[in-house]
Amino acid sequence: MQYIIGIGGVTNGGKTTLTNRLIKALPNCCVVHQDDFFKPQDQIEVGEDGFKQWDVLDSLDMEAMVSTVRAWIENPVKFARSHGVNVTPGSKEPASKDTHILVIEGFLLYNYKPLIDLFDLRYYLAVPYDECKRRRSTRNYTVPDPPGLFDGHVWPMYLKHRKAMEDCGVDVVYLDGLKSRDELYNQVFEDIHNKLLNC
Repeated sequence: MQYIIGIGGVTNGGKTTLTNRLIKALPNCCVVHQDDFFKPQDQIEVGEDGFKQWDVLDSLDMEAMVSTVRAWIENPVKFARSHGVNVTPGSKEPASKDTHILVIEGFLLYNYKPLIDLFDLRYYLAVPYDECKRRRSTRNYTVPDPPGLFDGHVWPMYLKHRKAMEDCGVDVVYLDGLKSRDELYNQVFEDIHNKLLNC
């Protein structure tokens, strides 16, 4: 059995922290990080707001990302091995029945139709404006945030993309990013087991 789980939501909402715990705990689990698909800096356009448009789909090579996901779908064992993940076959089930899980983590997972349809479960982390801005200010990015980026671009784009996702009726499980790391992990881990692995 193959399952694809999305961990999406707001920047600095706890997506990577949650993802890193899940991939250690779930069987035969691989991960794809959306951040690995950013286009080179010189290909990121400056928008009407005066900022480089990092927080839009055009800043990402989404076709390459979907191709990576499809490579996992085609052969999760080969994908896992090529990404340094040990594959453990089920003790009593034939190889075709082994469980393989792909966790996809990113901030714009549910705004790109070819990707949306591939998920078995979709989680969406949200935190309020003040907490998000506080967390973002403590992070060091390869390309540092220029003054005013959060209020002038990052937060407005988050609100825009969240509204577009909701307007399209994308089925997500909302997660409160203010909960402790343990609470979030336990909630999602239990949910995955109840909905996918214990069926």
